[in-house]
Amino acid sequence: MSKIILYIQVSVILMSFYSCHKRNVTEITNVVKEWVDKEVKFDNAYVFTRLGKDSVYKSIPENRYKVLVYTDSIGCIGCNLRLKEWMEWMKQIDSISDNKVSFLFFIHPKDLTDLLFVLKKHHFDIPVCIDRDDSLNKLNRFPANAMFQTFLLDEQNKVLAIGNPMHSPKIKELYVSLIAGNKTTLKSDGAQTKIQMIEKKVDLGSFDWNKEQKRDMEIQNIGNMPLVINDVITSCGCTTVEYSKEPVQPGKSLHLGIKYQAERPEHFNKTVTVYCNAEGSPFQLKISGNAK
Repeated sequence: MSKIILYIQVSVILMSFYSCHKRNVTEITNVVKEWVDKEVKFDNAYVFTRLGKDSVYKSIPENRYKVLVYTDSIGCIGCNLRLKEWMEWMKQIDSISDNKVSFLFFIHPKDLTDLLFVLKKHHFDIPVCIDRDDSLNKLNRFPANAMFQTFLLDEQNKVLAIGNPMHSPKIKELYVSLIAGNKTTLKSDGAQTKIQMIEKKVDLGSFDWNKEQKRDMEIQNIGNMPLVINDVITSCGCTTVEYSKEPVQPGKSLHLGIKYQAERPEHFNKTVTVYCNAEGSPFQLKISGNAK
């Protein structure tokens, strides 16, 4: 794929996901122009560990592709890292790439104790570099916007694509397409149907922050074609959604089982984004409450 075509493809996908104010369009264009085909630099001082304990390796793996994930853990660590979603997606990538993709997690923690708690809580035994000095970021000066701090790299550590696949199915598809050598093409919208949501906003009220909250939300297929859910993305790792992957026939309903587990006492407003083959997709559901 030529560099110019890749610029256009990455830019269009990012613009379709993020709010397209003039300012945002300019930011996306500048980020893509700066980073696609740019080499990410590494030094020899990185130590990767499992759950912050056992040293696994001290050099960057030399695989055909690398997915570099950087985070400074500002704010909710679970929200930023989304470890459960990463583990599920990494299994998919391994299945199509014959394990030729390395996943490099570099974390500059604001609070090391919180980070280790989250890693253990999610049983995330993937090697992670706890970069206390933020040396990788200082060396490369990553974009300030956290949405643009994930990269797909080639063998020479040059950026093929930018954007966090945990926040957009289109970015996931782009990464998969590039890793699979364009054998896997981006999905088309296909036949569309119409949906109706019983409620778009849910207030969970006040509750003990240690107790998981559950709520069922219904989506009705009021069109003439089967409803297919392509992906469901949450704005926070504290929020998970369970749903049937089977097509929903006309006149039937799909139930989203939404779970929220607070990491600390807080007032919260979270978003669940549903990508599907219905007119107006994607759709957003709002979840709010007060975890005491």
